[in-house]
Amino acid sequence: MAKVISIVNQKGGVGKTTTAVNLTASLGAAGKRVLLMDIDPQGNSTSGFGVNKRQIDQTAYEVLTGDCPLKDAILHTSCKGVDLCPANMNLAGAELEIIDEPSRERLLKNALVPVRSDYDYILLDCPPSLGLITLNALSASDTFLVPIQCEYYALEGLSQLMTTVRQIKRKFNPLLELEGVLLTMYDGRLNLTRQVVEEVKKFFPGKVYASVIPRNIRLSEAPGFGQPILYYDGSSNGAKAYEALTQEFLRKQ
Repeated sequence: MAKVISIVNQKGGVGKTTTAVNLTASLGAAGKRVLLMDIDPQGNSTSGFGVNKRQIDQTAYEVLTGDCPLKDAILHTSCKGVDLCPANMNLAGAELEIIDEPSRERLLKNALVPVRSDYDYILLDCPPSLGLITLNALSASDTFLVPIQCEYYALEGLSQLMTTVRQIKRKFNPLLELEGVLLTMYDGRLNLTRQVVEEVKKFFPGKVYASVIPRNIRLSEAPGFGQPILYYDGSSNGAKAYEALTQEFLRKQ
């Protein structure tokens, strides 16, 4: 039975999708069966695996609105062990369409049931907001992983995220737990980076990964070629960082 993990931060530009794509690919390369479900209307995880968002008919939108079962929307990727449920801008309208549905916060959880036995891990790349789609993701998840960039406003908004998580635990998903916190855009030469690391560790004691993701040009280039960094340039610092994260992640399971 797959463990379901939301990758979530309502602040954009923190490395959320980069982490979703590259952790998924690294888990697959480590021999795990992984489904990445792109539930961000921007569809960047979809592009990150080389899928043309304009040429797909069945996506996370059709799954959430009940127009097709998840199995029918899943694509096999060229990466070992990795399947993808893609997304495109159609998903932007999903929240309005499902708002009046009964048990609307459980639509994604129900959709995942038929495929959970097919995978070891299901990762959900959430939109940068705390709307109904993210609510669905957290209601469906066993744990959630929070990427945080090593910049001045790193903790801004995180109290709102944790408040939302507490409400979801109380109302919909009492077993939801924090998987871990990942520091991204890391530059150990900067005093600011060290200060942010100290703050984050105070905010999330015992939950911050030792592995950090550096600023890396090759990591930034990889999405443009529709490849996770492991396949685009496996010898780069970015690839090594996500490999280290994956090994640390697996040790904690």
